[in-house]
Amino acid sequence: MTDSASKAQESAETKVNAGGDVFAGGVLATDAMPGGAPRGIVSSSHLVSARSPELSEFEFGLIVAWNAFSRWVVRCMAAAGRADLAVTDVLILHHLFHRARNKKLADICFVLNYEDTHVVAYALKKLVAAGLVAADKQGKEVLYSPTPEGEALVLSYRDARETCLLSSMDAELNPGMGEAARLLRTMSGMYDQAARAASSF
Repeated sequence: MTDSASKAQESAETKVNAGGDVFAGGVLATDAMPGGAPRGIVSSSHLVSARSPELSEFEFGLIVAWNAFSRWVVRCMAAAGRADLAVTDVLILHHLFHRARNKKLADICFVLNYEDTHVVAYALKKLVAAGLVAADKQGKEVLYSPTPEGEALVLSYRDARETCLLSSMDAELNPGMGEAARLLRTMSGMYDQAARAASSF
């Protein structure tokens, strides 16, 4: 890349507002976080705390990753043959296929950490109407399981995932992803606890 092209690209990617704040890629890039920590990429600089500047970076990562993951899940399902399912529908269908065990509404909400049962109930109703999930009433409980059509769709999704995502992944990322998964589980517990504390304010 020539010097002029490089300067043009830098100018396009970096903007300075009237207050002198530098924005790289639309994200405020502070010179230093509280406590002298290195510059981080955040979406809400006013939330950066000296107690854990890394938390703001982590939260921005969560936002970006969740939106990217949601988009991917929906488009992978479209590639598998169903473009009419939302991300919640897809996640629930996968969980119902998991270990071939019929599941109750409460079970699904618990495992996937959905607090609003109405969201999950609506998704189940939609999946049943689409012929992808069967509802079996046993006494006062309703047990859900994928239909043969639902199972075939899940397997088609798996094939699309292998082709579009897994085939381009570097195996060296695997150990880091394991660590990230453990951190996410830890942080989800902390956020749940903080949410309960906030409810009592």
